Amino acid sequence: QVQLVVSGGGSVQAGGSLRLSCVAYGDTYSSYSMGWFRQAPGAKRERVAVIDRDGYTSYADSVKGRFTISQDNAKNTLYLQMNSLKPEDTAMYSCAADSSTTRLWLGSPHYWGQGTQVTVSS
Repeated sequence: QVQLVVSGGGSVQAGGSLRLSCVAYGDTYSSYSMGWFRQAPGAKRERVAVIDRDGYTSYADSVKGRFTISQDNAKNTLYLQMNSLKPEDTAMYSCAADSSTTRLWLGSPHYWGQGTQVTVSS
């Protein structure tokens, strides 16, 4: 079992940058594939980026080239570097973990962190 603690949200102007962090407590971090998701008011939850246990990454088309998912296994920490932010990136962002990358892709991971709000103003 793993507990996920998210930090790093905030408000920024369009074109700015933010970095989100997600610290995992409990089980062996390297046993899990990890991902970032977001949900804007009135919208469906969207998978933003996933990194699997081998370090392979994938991104939603809407964030490719602007966001980077990474992890530091020694610190049990997942990151999301968000550059060139746009107003449409405004959402509640959460990290998630699962031993199955497929479940992450399907948006049904076993473990979720709390959300952190990201607000991008124009």
